[in-house]
Amino acid sequence: MEHTGLDRYAPIGVFDSGVGGLTVAREIMRQIPNEHIVYFGDTARVPYGSKSKETVTKYSEQIVRFLQTQHVKAIVVACNTASACALDTIEKDIDIPIIGVVKPGAKVAVSVTQNGKIGVIGTAATIDSHIYSDYIQQLDPSMQSIGKACPLFCPLVEEGLWEDPVTDEIASRYLSELIDVGIDTLILGCTHYPLIRKAIGRIVGEGVTLVNPAYETALELRALLNSNGLLNDRKPELGANQYQFFVSDAAEKFKTFANSIIKYGILTAKTVHIEEY
Repeated sequence: MEHTGLDRYAPIGVFDSGVGGLTVAREIMRQIPNEHIVYFGDTARVPYGSKSKETVTKYSEQIVRFLQTQHVKAIVVACNTASACALDTIEKDIDIPIIGVVKPGAKVAVSVTQNGKIGVIGTAATIDSHIYSDYIQQLDPSMQSIGKACPLFCPLVEEGLWEDPVTDEIASRYLSELIDVGIDTLILGCTHYPLIRKAIGRIVGEGVTLVNPAYETALELRALLNSNGLLNDRKPELGANQYQFFVSDAAEKFKTFANSIIKYGILTAKTVHIEEY
């Protein structure tokens, strides 16, 4: 549907429970380089993956209200847990385009699998929601999807243990049952996981295709903006503040981590009292 009255030069709002969504922001920067981004990481209330659907929905609604004060033209829910728990509710409340990370990843998994056995790893909340398996079934009822919660992956990523024997050990424990089932495709169903894709790839082996929903989401966002006449056709001016980062806590720690992922130089991360929204 055509969204009239929206400004194509306005920023895209991107939010996550913390730092994981930066993998999505990074792909948006790569795939749609003219766009401005306002990123919010809910670092005070991370992790979302162990919380109830109601709580995740409440937090997501507050963040969306904050992003609307930044006059964003579209919102990307760069968090699988929030996409699984809250996207349906938020979609009804706002009149700007919004996408999550689940559907783009599921579509690609269905298109690349050869044997119809798709593994999904994510937080407990994402796996318990069955959102991936339900959507994969909608796309193709012959598919078999096998979910596995991997709650220790997020803290390992946030501790910077991307290449570490501990991460390999945990990965082999989590992934062994998916390997036993004979999956040939694995959805990295949490935005933290692309940062340890090498470790995951080593464990599952070359015969398994890894699907990174962050990349697919950026492509889908580009198509969505294009179809709504909202793609920014102007290159940002030199020195323009193209990317802005907001967090609910621990701005310094966020900034350090963000700079290790995004090479565009994150100058500041401002703290927002998100409960006020």
